[in-house]
Amino acid sequence: MSKIAIMTDSNCGIMPSEESSYGIHILPMPVIINGETYFEGVDIQPDEFYKMQEAGSAVSTSQPSPGDVTAMWDRLLRTHDEIVFIPMSSGLSSACQTACLLAEDEPYQGRVFVVDNHRISVTQAVSVLDAQELAEEGKSGQEIKNILEKEAMDATIFIAVDTLEYLKKGGRITAAAAALGTILRIKPVLTIQGGKLDLFGKARGVESAFRLMLEALRTDIQSRFSGMKEQGLLKLGLANTLMDPDKLEHFKSALQAEFPDMELVYFPLSMSIGAHVGAGGLGIGAVRGL
Repeated sequence: MSKIAIMTDSNCGIMPSEESSYGIHILPMPVIINGETYFEGVDIQPDEFYKMQEAGSAVSTSQPSPGDVTAMWDRLLRTHDEIVFIPMSSGLSSACQTACLLAEDEPYQGRVFVVDNHRISVTQAVSVLDAQELAEEGKSGQEIKNILEKEAMDATIFIAVDTLEYLKKGGRITAAAAALGTILRIKPVLTIQGGKLDLFGKARGVESAFRLMLEALRTDIQSRFSGMKEQGLLKLGLANTLMDPDKLEHFKSALQAEFPDMELVYFPLSMSIGAHVGAGGLGIGAVRGL
């Protein structure tokens, strides 16, 4: 029997079909389209998702059901002694709190360790891959949970959206603000700090938004993350919803050129994030890793 299984959800950007490549286990996030539930990377793929979204389908998100969570735990505990489960940030969803409650009961108590490390997307993926490395080093589930939660706040994310339509549908901005922003080509820049999504700034056009995010990221790296960078513990992150491949490569190259001495980690944004962002969204950030 293997000792520890590392489990997360697809909000980290790793799809269920890729889990064997990383030696981890992925719980697919549900997305609801026109009243029908699909599971990310299982019965719906990104191209199909964004095509339906852009065609005007009603798209919403939901947390995984408790039954789906415990079914995966039951399966993994047949071949592992412990599970470290790293769901998306508790600040963005109640899924983490639900999992914590489930893990308090038998047969999961003392065997399933739910990590609330306040991360999502690339920063969440880095935590998951770090957890796998810690497990290979012989750390227990409790030790891995303690390490990841201690370093939880050592991450920063900035996100630019290409359209305001889906933020309007989600109630994050008014219809009037969305209409004015569209006319003026205003791109809101959002930030995630410790699991809370807030408006950071606004820019005219995607390139201006990218420059605004770069400046904000540079400020964080030179200030609160400077010590981690000097120790070689800080990594860059980049993620996106559906966009032209050449444009994506442009942003990757520009980010790496800005910080040439840092490792760049890339994963796509999940469809459950894309439900609120839409196609053409771009996120950059920095995160502490091992």
